[in-house]
Amino acid sequence: MNKVLVEFTAILQSAPRRLVDIADVDAGRKPAPGRWSKKEILGHLIDSASNNHQRFLRAQFAERIDYPAYEQESWVAAQAYGTEDWPDLVNLWTLYNRHLLHVLRHVPEKALTHEVSIGGNPPVTLAVVAEGYLKHVNSHLGQILG
Repeated sequence: MNKVLVEFTAILQSAPRRLVDIADVDAGRKPAPGRWSKKEILGHLIDSASNNHQRFLRAQFAERIDYPAYEQESWVAAQAYGTEDWPDLVNLWTLYNRHLLHVLRHVPEKALTHEVSIGGNPPVTLAVVAEGYLKHVNSHLGQILG
């Protein structure tokens, strides 16, 4: 978990500065029909933060817990992230993830072994969920900042 915390800290020290440099008009431009704009990708990452916030907390209090799948296309469309103000999205993503980092720093060691199942998939430990979240963030930040 220490590796996750170190990497997450580094992301939150560098990514927001790079994200705010993107112009609102550029962030809202779709690269192709049916593809998400940078605003929508960052909105998806906000949704991911929201879903994982619940996982990180609730899994601490149960040795095994099941979560529904995240319906990403529906959520992104319903929230109209493409029309949101880019600086607001960047601020929301940044602050939410700073809080998640704080939460992860305080997860009891024993809780990291608790099992989490998402969308009917086989269970994994809470530590694996945290690692997966960080990989997911990195992947989508690469799309935005690439």
